[in-house]
Amino acid sequence: MKEAYLYKKLDNNRVRCDLCSFRCAIDDGARGKCEVRENKDGKLYSLVYAKSIAKSVDPIEKKPLFHFLPGTKSFSIATVGCNFQCLYCQNHEISQYPITHKGAIIGEDYPPEKVVEDAINSGCKSIAYTYTEPTIFFEYAIDTAKIAKDKGLKNIFVTNGYMTKEAIDMMDGLIDAANIDVKAFSDAYYLQVAGDARLKPVLNSLEYMKEKGIWVEATTLVIPNITEEPVELMTIADHLYNLDPSIPWHISRFFPAYQMDDVAPTDPRLIENIAQIGKSIGLKYVYAGNLPGSKFENTYCPKCGELLIKRNVFDILKNRIEDGKCPKCGEKIDIVEG
Repeated sequence: MKEAYLYKKLDNNRVRCDLCSFRCAIDDGARGKCEVRENKDGKLYSLVYAKSIAKSVDPIEKKPLFHFLPGTKSFSIATVGCNFQCLYCQNHEISQYPITHKGAIIGEDYPPEKVVEDAINSGCKSIAYTYTEPTIFFEYAIDTAKIAKDKGLKNIFVTNGYMTKEAIDMMDGLIDAANIDVKAFSDAYYLQVAGDARLKPVLNSLEYMKEKGIWVEATTLVIPNITEEPVELMTIADHLYNLDPSIPWHISRFFPAYQMDDVAPTDPRLIENIAQIGKSIGLKYVYAGNLPGSKFENTYCPKCGELLIKRNVFDILKNRIEDGKCPKCGEKIDIVEG
């Protein structure tokens, strides 16, 4: 266990966790919504510190990040737990483990120093805190990120975006990039599918991370009969455009999983139609996820339309960007090169 970084002591040995936007008020002996942060005698502790449940060397495109260190590898780690309970979670065996196993915490002892050492030895340029929600293992991620920074590695959050402003302040200078799920553009969806969450904190995180200079990309999963309405998806695209038209938007095809295993996969034509809508609104970089062979896997110059990066799923087949510019027209491309 490790004492939490962001909490406030309340009366009667209660505490308030200020890590995510649920801001759980937790009685002595109880846990927060994520089930991995516990109040012990008026102090809040992380129960998953240095308890890795998953680690892997991934292409950074898998996060997905298409404009941050393209073509490099990222050392990915996670612990059990999540502050959301998404009905379609593909990693539900680990994200929901404490909830489905009566509070049990499992994981391999894997201290931050060892994570960084393994990342370097595997030739990775970054460490990604991913698979489950990194906000709930914040202390572990931040301590690892500090060491990684000193060793010249970048740090990445793959997140639902439900962290507080205070958490983002602590990420400043340590977390270099993030992919944020913008699951829908309504509270009704977040309440129905994600477990009592709301939209506004996610939008706040998106905006505040941009202000802090964190490289941000956004992902929206398109679920048949739930998040496939063009008007709502256009609203997401419009919001991203007004924030910054250079934010890459990944529109992912849904496949059945967990408690939504009876829902059909998204029609591929719908994914490409939505991607085209995003482009027509003015977003410079729009991508189709889980749709191999689509032209929306590739990066094109937003000015002249020249093919710049050709991809096959997570593999880069060709990268023609030269000194951060389009080789044909000289347009500056919004990208962080490795």
